[in-house]
Amino acid sequence: MTKIKKYTKKDGSTAYKFNIYLGIDPKTGKSKRTNRHFATLKEAKVELKKLEYQATQGIIEHKEPNLTFNEVYNEWFEGYVNTVRESTWYKKKKIFENHILPAFGKYRIRSITTAQIQSELNKWFKSTTNNFKPWFYYTSAIFKYAIQQQYITDNPAKRVIMPRKTEHIEKEPNFWNKDELKTFFDFIDSKKELERYTLFRILAFTGIRRGECLALTWNDFNNTENILQINKTLTQGIGGKQIIQDTKTIKGTRTIPLDTTTIKYLNLWRIQDRKELLKMGFNIGKGSQLIFHSNTNHFKSLNTPKKWLDLIMKRLNSEQTLLHPITIHGFRHSYASALFASGATIKEAQTLLGHEDAQTTLNIYTHVTADQNKEATEKLVKFLNF
Repeated sequence: MTKIKKYTKKDGSTAYKFNIYLGIDPKTGKSKRTNRHFATLKEAKVELKKLEYQATQGIIEHKEPNLTFNEVYNEWFEGYVNTVRESTWYKKKKIFENHILPAFGKYRIRSITTAQIQSELNKWFKSTTNNFKPWFYYTSAIFKYAIQQQYITDNPAKRVIMPRKTEHIEKEPNFWNKDELKTFFDFIDSKKELERYTLFRILAFTGIRRGECLALTWNDFNNTENILQINKTLTQGIGGKQIIQDTKTIKGTRTIPLDTTTIKYLNLWRIQDRKELLKMGFNIGKGSQLIFHSNTNHFKSLNTPKKWLDLIMKRLNSEQTLLHPITIHGFRHSYASALFASGATIKEAQTLLGHEDAQTTLNIYTHVTADQNKEATEKLVKFLNF
């Protein structure tokens, strides 16, 4: 039988305590005991009687762990890394470390309120209208995990009011039409800037992604069948280290036919690059040789194509009629635009672009055709001229 003991605290006051056996912990299989301290004998007797009854009935309330948001995140992340590619979990890890954990990490997850989350969400919205939604959804995912683990019973994030950015119409579409592409390529000196010309030619005439382009090796180029095999991508892993991974989706692994002009420039670049690599003492006989590489024959920086594009556009727009800017991904949209303009079906475009979901292709089609319709209308107005 458990006894209540009277003792004197350091401040001289009297208090009461007991140590009670609660049975076997079902999680650990070990004996479970607890110490309780009270200011009065009456309080101690009431609590002891309650615990003794619960122990005999097998309904002892096991105190749930009161973890911090950071501790719950660490648990969640340990499992998350086994479900996605390294580049994906690394990017999300940096988002948590740079934006979410500084806001919530130190707080007990039970104590975080809807108002607190709303306040941080509003700050994110003001600082970045493009990223605030993903950051919020990642935050909410931790609360959902905590509910699954029975650390909490409610997700305070579900009651926030999502800020809405003002809709705006893009001044210029993120793609070039046939004439604009011709202006761009006519401006580049294909002899003096053969590597750059070839890289942008591949982007524009195959629609492959930046990482897919920078991961290409000569093994991927079939000079006999005039095709390009897309089966990997260059991306960033832990610590920003460049790594090769499988394509983004299953359908991302694909074969793309090449036009004769693109093949011509690929072969010209191969001859020139071999000479340069031989001078530097590299073994260029391997098919695994990168088509586009750094000066030390390693992966190019993922930022290199953008730097090249910016330099060319700066020169071009200082010498000729302005050509509206596009991103590197804009070459992929230009390719899609040309496909649709030439009569390709959604299914054909989906296959060549390597989209897992046809809806992604449809979204591009809708955007591209809307811009083309606007352009056609403007031409009609100019023609009618009244």
